[in-house]
Amino acid sequence: MLVIGLTGGIGSGKSTVSALLAAKGAVVVDADAITRELQEPGTPTFAAMVERFGDGTFVEEGEITYGSAGKVTFTTQGRGWVAPAPTPGAVYGAVVWTVTGGGGRFTGARGLITSNFAVSPTGDVVDHHVARLLLP
Repeated sequence: MLVIGLTGGIGSGKSTVSALLAAKGAVVVDADAITRELQEPGTPTFAAMVERFGDGTFVEEGEITYGSAGKVTFTTQGRGWVAPAPTPGAVYGAVVWTVTGGGGRFTGARGLITSNFAVSPTGDVVDHHVARLLLP
């Protein structure tokens, strides 16, 4: 299978090239359309069961719902970690999840998701996910 990624600024022709490829039978995954679906209000986005250990590590399993696009299920690869942040009362950490399946547009998904996160003393969370998914 040949995988092609299109990047470029606004008005650079990504949509035109995508339409040409789709007309030739290519499967096009439109990140902009998926992002709009992910940001639909009122949709739960994350549910997990977490087991924490005394050394600051953890394992978890659960699912991430990406709006009407679908969901992926995951388990922790190894252990994630949490540690005190430089800001008093805040914590930060990281985890790598193995994607074990999915539904909707993500049916049959496999791959990895990395998460780097920080939690402020008031409970505000900043979480950066990077997903590497293989879709059948």
